[in-house]
Amino acid sequence: MAETWQIRVRGLVQGVGFRPFVWKLARGMGLRGDVRNDGEGVLVRLEASGPLLEAFRDALRAEAPPLARIDAVEVCPLVSAEAEEWRDFSIIGSGGGAVRTGILPDAATCADCLDDISDPANRRAGYAFTNCTNCGPRLSIVRAIPYDRANTSMAEFEMCSACREEYENPADRRFHAQPNACPECGPRLWLEDESGPCAGDPITAAAAAIRAGRIVAVKGIGGFQLAVDATSEEAVARLRRRKRRPGKPLAVMVRDLEMARRHARLGPEAEEILKAPSAPIVLLPPAGAPLAEGIAPGQGRLGIMLPNTPLHHLLMRALEGPIVLTSGNVSGEPQIIANDAARAGLAGIADLWLMHDREIVNRVDDGVVQIVAGRPQLLRRARGEAPAPLLLHPGFSDAPPVLAVGGDLKNTYCLLDGGQAIVSQHMGDMETPLVQRDFRRNLALFRAAHDFTPAVIATDMHPGYFATRLGAEEAGAAGADLLAVQHHHAHVASVMAEHGLGPDAPPVIAIVLDGLGHGSDGAIWGGEFLLADFHGFRRLCHFAPVPLPGGDKANRQPWRNALAHLICAFGPDAIEALGESHGDLAALKRLGEKPVAMIAQMMHRGLNAPPAASAGRLFDAVAAMLGIAFEAVEYEGEAAMRLQALAESCPGESGSYAWDEGESIGWAPLWEGILADLAGAVPPARIAARFHNTLIRLLIERGTVLARCSGAERIVLSGGVMQNALLLEGAASGLAAAGFDILQPRSLPANDGGLSLGQAAIAAAAAMRPEAAGPDRQAKA
Repeated sequence: MAETWQIRVRGLVQGVGFRPFVWKLARGMGLRGDVRNDGEGVLVRLEASGPLLEAFRDALRAEAPPLARIDAVEVCPLVSAEAEEWRDFSIIGSGGGAVRTGILPDAATCADCLDDISDPANRRAGYAFTNCTNCGPRLSIVRAIPYDRANTSMAEFEMCSACREEYENPADRRFHAQPNACPECGPRLWLEDESGPCAGDPITAAAAAIRAGRIVAVKGIGGFQLAVDATSEEAVARLRRRKRRPGKPLAVMVRDLEMARRHARLGPEAEEILKAPSAPIVLLPPAGAPLAEGIAPGQGRLGIMLPNTPLHHLLMRALEGPIVLTSGNVSGEPQIIANDAARAGLAGIADLWLMHDREIVNRVDDGVVQIVAGRPQLLRRARGEAPAPLLLHPGFSDAPPVLAVGGDLKNTYCLLDGGQAIVSQHMGDMETPLVQRDFRRNLALFRAAHDFTPAVIATDMHPGYFATRLGAEEAGAAGADLLAVQHHHAHVASVMAEHGLGPDAPPVIAIVLDGLGHGSDGAIWGGEFLLADFHGFRRLCHFAPVPLPGGDKANRQPWRNALAHLICAFGPDAIEALGESHGDLAALKRLGEKPVAMIAQMMHRGLNAPPAASAGRLFDAVAAMLGIAFEAVEYEGEAAMRLQALAESCPGESGSYAWDEGESIGWAPLWEGILADLAGAVPPARIAARFHNTLIRLLIERGTVLARCSGAERIVLSGGVMQNALLLEGAASGLAAAGFDILQPRSLPANDGGLSLGQAAIAAAAAMRPEAAGPDRQAKA
């Protein structure tokens, strides 16, 4: 016997085609009722017998649209006063408070739209801006909320009658698809060079230019990209020379999975990630047909991605092989998004521009993923992932609204409210006015979209960060409390929050390895073993501090770190003494040509040589001694990435080195072992592998002892160095074998891109229970 029911669906269910999905499902099952959006999600009312209700509820989860995420389905009887005489099932107007769909992630072209552009009889055949409810631009085109066409860069393109009919028909997959368009009414594409528009089909001409070795600037969904033939050493070298990007790895786009298999080793996990709506760059071992060596010099992985827009699909179909596709900018500057800026900023880099007239409002990078122990680890949260909200433990539901502004490298910000955290897309490094301006504008958009006024603003402790100063400025303007959060504590809390731990979860042992972070004692930290929860932490032990001679120069010149480590281990005359005892070592000779005495004096006197317990600089020092990154690095983490690749080229090596035990973990025994191996002509790859084995053994042994002494059952592994798949997999598997629950970043990066969530969770916990603050918790500023 039929009864009347109310079904509340919570999650990412607005703006993803959920109401027409419910409409089709209910009609297909012969149900009567209605569906609408409201302030809490989607509300369904219907008549159904018990078995039919169960079938309907199960189908809601099992058959939901591809971009939907259901967090909860709550069913309760509908009181008689609210029941209606339904004749059929319908979509009705929104109610129950203001409906705010928020800002949704862009999504890669779906299979249906790909069929449309491939079908010569379809009116969208070959159309580069085809989309539907299940795919296409969102974040990249939105100017304001509510998310409708008038508030996007599609506003100037009035839908033709055919597109309007699709838009208004709930049975059509383009029902309320805001960027809906076709060749008659939508954006147009053209190719131009320095003299103006080029004749002929723009896709065909652009493909011919790429085959000829030329560089084409392509206006992608979230910014301009530079494309060249990935099989041409000459073209890749020209791109690097013009872009002033001598060594940083370049991403490669392939037409399909078949082409990906020709150049990289794919497992089932990699194939699923490549095909996902986020269409990220996936780091994969090279295999099969080689690409230009200049794509990823000194690296053990290639960054492979599939086309993510109809434009990219059409371009790749016109080519026989893969292309390098990298951000359209001069190195150090943010990706260009505007046509005029691309003409000016990419002049001298690009030979041609594949352009269109739909404005990119919000810059969105490609996401980056690697696979560790068969599971994905996100390295950059960007297109397709951000800004989808993260559902936190219910204990965070009562926290006041918190804004966390992250750090200055790989910046993201986070809005935490109502038990959800909205982490922005990757904003980049906050060192240029363009990125800072984007941060301010994007933050204003997000706050307006979610009607968000923070009660607390959380920042990093580093006083020199732009993000820290901005947080203080925002707190003053909003009348909000300001909380400075220790860098490595934020790394830990981010992982705890991501894994659904509540604000009063018991402490974990956390191993956080990175380049540097401002410690609660004012020193530079970076190799940390902490006992931590959301309310505070204790620093149990750490890597021994080693000075950074030249300050920030040591972050860019690995030889400085090698010299500092050797002086700390063997004294101020280390280079001369080691040269006598270890024979004719190339690394010692090169170090001897540097101003050794001056640097030893700087370290002794503490002049522009701040001590740092940095894991990242230890990697730099070892890479310098092995000759794979001695003089300078082009980008953050380059030396460590080269060292990892070298170690991975020596599988099966089981040797390791020693270290000095204690609260401050010293490295003199490690250096004695490395120097002995170098003097004994042990291949650099074996030394690199032994170095990794040493750190893995250290993390397992020290982590196990600390966890057992503290009674902690969980161990968190995070920090930028934990993006080293060899190190992370070895440490995680060893600690798991010892019986601990291992938590590591997955949905957010281990690097500073995850800081903002941790800052927000710590601030929320502090606001709910200020009396629970631990001894190392920073007080409100």
